[in-house]
Amino acid sequence: MTARTNFEKAAVTPSQQRSDIDIARAADIRPIADIGAALGVPWEAMVPYGHTKAKIGLDYIDSLADRPDGKLILVTGITPTPPGEGKTTTTVGLCDALNRLGSRAAACLREPSLGPCFGMKGGAAGGGQAQVIPMEDINLHFTGDLHAIGMAHNLLSALIDNHIHWGNALGIDPRRITWRRVMDMNERALREIVVGLGSGNGMPREDGFDITAASEIMAILCLANDLDDLQQRLGRIVVAETFERTPVTAAELDADGAMTVLLKDALMPNLVQTLENNPAFIHGGPFANIAHGCNSVMATKTALKLADYVVTEAGFGADLGAEKFFDIKCRKTGMQPAGAVVVATVRALKMHGGVALKDLKTENVAAVRAGCVNLARHLRNIKLFGVPPIVAINRFDTDTDAELSAIREAGLAHGAETVICTHHADGGRGAEELARRVVALVGRGEARFKPLYEDDLSLWDKVRTIATRLYDADDIVADKKIVQRFKALEKAGFGHFPVCIAKTQYSFSTDPTLRGAPSHHTLPIREVRLSAGAEFVVVVCGEIMTMPGLPRTPAATDMGIGAKGEVRGLF
Repeated sequence: MTARTNFEKAAVTPSQQRSDIDIARAADIRPIADIGAALGVPWEAMVPYGHTKAKIGLDYIDSLADRPDGKLILVTGITPTPPGEGKTTTTVGLCDALNRLGSRAAACLREPSLGPCFGMKGGAAGGGQAQVIPMEDINLHFTGDLHAIGMAHNLLSALIDNHIHWGNALGIDPRRITWRRVMDMNERALREIVVGLGSGNGMPREDGFDITAASEIMAILCLANDLDDLQQRLGRIVVAETFERTPVTAAELDADGAMTVLLKDALMPNLVQTLENNPAFIHGGPFANIAHGCNSVMATKTALKLADYVVTEAGFGADLGAEKFFDIKCRKTGMQPAGAVVVATVRALKMHGGVALKDLKTENVAAVRAGCVNLARHLRNIKLFGVPPIVAINRFDTDTDAELSAIREAGLAHGAETVICTHHADGGRGAEELARRVVALVGRGEARFKPLYEDDLSLWDKVRTIATRLYDADDIVADKKIVQRFKALEKAGFGHFPVCIAKTQYSFSTDPTLRGAPSHHTLPIREVRLSAGAEFVVVVCGEIMTMPGLPRTPAATDMGIGAKGEVRGLF
């Protein structure tokens, strides 16, 4: 596929001197029909949302079933640090570079949540010359998927309380309702609330809100294979227990049909484009700590049928995102990843080597070498799944040749090639060498993917396997109540589910201050949550927030509409 680039504009005004939104707004964006046609998708199979966005129809996706799959490439990263590493930009840059080399490639990314957009993190459409567009639409309401997920979630919440109000035929114990409410915004005041106050409003009880990205319905949408599978999964959601301690499901409340109605359009994958007019599927956005952190199965499977190479991203570092991509998404779908790109930066490795944020611009080769223990462990872990890795260094202007050489040496010492990339400044051109190496890597056919543990292992031993083999923990610990919860879930028939570890993204341990590659720690289990519809068990280790708060100065305070009606302040 031939890519149409915007490098001439970048050469006149370097991307470092322009904001991401200015670069995106200046792009030569093509009609979405052209992007679909480049993949061989006919216009009648697309559901347009304006001129530059479209969903792919489910009937058309079904018709692709007999086509062979392309090569699946995972982009993951080292343990995150405050300066950021650039997995999304690398995913986009690699996709553009593969297309520049003559391959048909597509990117698969998660949808941004409004909470981080208006909070501190900003949007999730990439940056510089490695972005997906229309950036403003993608970072805001997009095609309404997150709104549909939130409405389906809250419909179930309403039906629970309504059932109790009209006689409670199922015998739901109001003290044991586990289904909370959601909204797609950071709002700490709603974390813990009381509902049902006032005459005629039901029985007062404690409740709360999570952010929509943390909803089990988000995870379900991203793991569903079709509408029937979606409804069956929705029906299996466990929302409460009865007074006799038996589970109550959404299907017993007759909620699954109406929820599916709300989600029928949201299940269709969204197609947009990169700055270089190459196809990008952006669909679904589960958190990578409380859920599995990957874009939808529907989008990835569709892309695999249409492209030679599919570049997808998993959230946070490889110990969270990549592990869940492998142990949950690939396990459940049969997807066979051909290779993995581990993104690292000099400045992030310096932080893992003990350098303070304010000192990152000063050359410190010793700190880079010390921080490479983090990179080395991630490379080792990727190989445990039978997937060959390659290292992509997302280069910054302050990086020195000596520092870059130290990373190359560390990568080679652990059996992985290392490639320096400048896609943020140069777009696909800056990732061409990475693309060549990735094509060679996956072309050798060395991948022998297998999950880290077998389905029939006990839930406790699944957690211990992840903790000891990936985190280098000595063991896991939990109080008697947690141990009994594991046994109860197994007795109820959920023991074959994979586990989804919820912990800090900033460390292999549960202590976010322990950077590098901590070993001989203990993984404490604080809580166990069943996601029966998503078909995994969430194991909460340490303090995990499912409803973020806003920072002292939210990004929202700098946003507004310009004189010509354009959005300003979005980043």
